[in-house]
Formats: sequence, structure tokens, C-alpha cells
Amino acid sequence: MSRVLVVEDEMAIAELIALNLRHAGFEVTVVDNGEDAQTQIDKVMPDLVLLDWMLPGQSGLTLAKRWRGATRTRDIPIIMLTARAQEADKVAGLDAGADDYLTKPFSPQDLMARVRAVLRRKAPQALDSAVEIAGLRLDPSTRRVSRGEQEVKIGPTEFKLLHFFMTHPERVHSRAQLLDRVWGDHVFIEERTVDVHVKRLREALSPVQRSQLIETVRGAGYRLTQQLAEAAA
Repeated sequence: MSRVLVVEDEMAIAELIALNLRHAGFEVTVVDNGEDAQTQIDKVMPDLVLLDWMLPGQSGLTLAKRWRGATRTRDIPIIMLTARAQEADKVAGLDAGADDYLTKPFSPQDLMARVRAVLRRKAPQALDSAVEIAGLRLDPSTRRVSRGEQEVKIGPTEFKLLHFFMTHPERVHSRAQLLDRVWGDHVFIEERTVDVHVKRLREALSPVQRSQLIETVRGAGYRLTQQLAEAAA
């Protein structure tokens, strides 16, 4: 289930957006100002932000620029919502880092189409593409994990688990979500099995000083955190 953060100070619009998103199966959090938006993003990285331009305090434009300038949030998908329909405003919104720009008033159908399109574009690219975080490199085509010249000895399930974490950094995943995405929804095993494989994954990464990348989020699940990665790089 994708998480969407709605940052909108007009409650009627925010509620309509949230209703449509929840109906489509998204997990939705609604805030009405920039400070609360930043708090939410610091807590749990969403898969998409719907960001109103005109907010009390910090503008949506300011927030978008800040998020694009920070390593942890630079890839977060953003759709700007605004009543400003001038071409120059659209250009300013896109230049600030928005992936799309939706002018009010808009239909729920248009909104949902834009949401799906942005999430498709921002989805991890080809599954056989190598990915690297904090010097840790995972290559699906060769089934190898390494840091510099040092290869990581890793089992097949731990490899799949690490691949999922590295292609979805900073997002909190529950045990049930990991079972679904890594093992498949046709496999019936205990959720605690995830804990066993996360422990093995950390042990495998320990010789290359990268076990701390996999963070336990109490009461929620696990995530790969780039903030620790940067400190450890």
C-alpha cells in the first residue's frame, strides 16, 4: 500500500482528496501546514506528496525546493496543487522540483490519473539494474553485493530482502508488507520469519560495516535509512 502525504490547508479539498485516495487503496496522511508536513516526512517517508502551493507559513514552493535539496528527500514524488494557472507559475512549480502540477479546481479522476502516472514514473527502474547506497552495491544481474573490493556473503532470501530495501529507501515496511513484496502473497509463513532474515541480513552486512543501514522502527517494521548511510560513508 503506497503512502500519500496531502499538504492542503483547505479542509474541504483535503478531505475530498483523502477520500478518493483511500478509496483507491492508498494510505493517506493529511496536514495543513509546512511545519507539520516536515514533521511527517521526518517520521515516515511517503511514496508521494500532494503539495498545495499556498500554505500558512512556508509555501509549498519553499518546501519542494528544500526537499529536492536534501539527500534523503530529493527523490520523493511531488504533485503541486494550486489555483495559480499562469504558465509562469507552472514553470516555477516544476523548477522547484514538482513532478506534476495540477490546477484547481480539478476532478477526482484527473487527480487519480496524475497520481498513478507519477508513481509509475518514479517506480524503481528495471529490476536488473544495479543499485548503490553508501558504497554498498547490489547487482541483480550477477547476484552480487559488495562494498568496494569486498564482496558480501549473502543468502538468496537476504539478497531479495536487501534489493527491496535498497530500491525503496527511507520507507517503513511492515512485516506483512515485506512478506508480500519479498516472499509473495502466495506464501504462508509467520511474520516473525521476517525478523529472522533481517537479523541474518544485518549479520551479512556487518563485515563491511553496513549493518546499521537496516533500521528497526518500533511498532511499525523496518527501513533502510540513508541518513545513517551518509554518516557511515
